[in-house]
Amino acid sequence: MITLTPNCWNEFDELKSVVVCTPSALHVPDKQTATDLRWEKTADSNKMRRCFTKMVDAMSNAGVQVVDYSTFLRDEERAFHEQLINRVFVRDLACVFGNHVIPGEAGTTMRRPEYIHAHKVFEQWFDEAHFSIHENDTANALENGDVFVLSKDAVFINVGMRSSYESAKALKDKLIPLGFTEIGVIDLPRRGDTMHLDMNLNIAGGGLALAKGYMRYFPVEILSAKGSTYVMMHEFLHRHGYEIIWTDEVKHTVADINFLNLDPETLLISTKAHKKIFRHERLKKKRLIEVDVDELEAGGGGLRCMTLPIERRS
Repeated sequence: MITLTPNCWNEFDELKSVVVCTPSALHVPDKQTATDLRWEKTADSNKMRRCFTKMVDAMSNAGVQVVDYSTFLRDEERAFHEQLINRVFVRDLACVFGNHVIPGEAGTTMRRPEYIHAHKVFEQWFDEAHFSIHENDTANALENGDVFVLSKDAVFINVGMRSSYESAKALKDKLIPLGFTEIGVIDLPRRGDTMHLDMNLNIAGGGLALAKGYMRYFPVEILSAKGSTYVMMHEFLHRHGYEIIWTDEVKHTVADINFLNLDPETLLISTKAHKKIFRHERLKKKRLIEVDVDELEAGGGGLRCMTLPIERRS
């Protein structure tokens, strides 16, 4: 059995281990099918798998332990699971808060089987001190593309299309005993290009966030053991040590902003990313590793969406 040690206190420490899932065996053959599936465009499964291999190789070459959870499925589950078109987007399935893995809950029934199967695998990997398959029993919708662990004190959650306010409050009750003091909750517009928080904002190393300019106008409710209060989004991030780069240069939501931190100075980005964003004074010294995941991005998710960090170390 594989050995994984949950340890994530932010989004940017050196990535040691990450969970992924091989893309579906199904094609998205035409524009109408893509529209019905809420995909951005058509996709060929063979091309998706080639892109997936490039992504895995890029992380492995950077010294990251990459684990494909689909290889741990039971034999009787695999043929069914291979037909789940969104299964590559593993970020939503769970989140590591410190040393604790908390399972998510699908915000749409189409994705529910992925969560059930993945959580059964996680139950094999992690002991009861680090994971409980029942810890999402009080959540009705919590997809972790909506969740950022900012620090040992703070977590940021969007309660838009795929995650509910009730689930955010239930999560708060689990995070406070783990040592987190503030859970910031934002409610973003309910559109395809704003589906998850990580399609609007990302962390780009220690103390630095990249966000779409419109988010400047949104308030954040801070949930804590003492109750709740409101501040503006930039005020919430500032109080937890983050400066914000506001950008209106996002031309393709997924490719431009849905990148992955490999360490405090290195970002794994899409070859389709709008490079002007990364010429900003605070970003231009970052080491950028580019990988072609265009066929996978057809599903509306990028590199962050396709990776579930388990261990980061400072």
